[in-house]
Amino acid sequence: MTIELNIPNMACGACGETITTAVKKIDPTATVQADPKTKQVKIETKASQVAVESAITAAGYQVA
Repeated sequence: MTIELNIPNMACGACGETITTAVKKIDPTATVQADPKTKQVKIETKASQVAVESAITAAGYQVA
């Protein structure tokens, strides 16, 4: 499943790495493409969107 999210407070590459780590904790096989310039994250995962959003929120980022 492909999930595309807007993360308004993602400011830099390190933020993208933190989000990637959070997603990979719930699905180690997930692929994450984070673009701080557009604030967009594209995730290919087997996890549910609710689980992904929860993981990102727990890492300290807003999901819009």
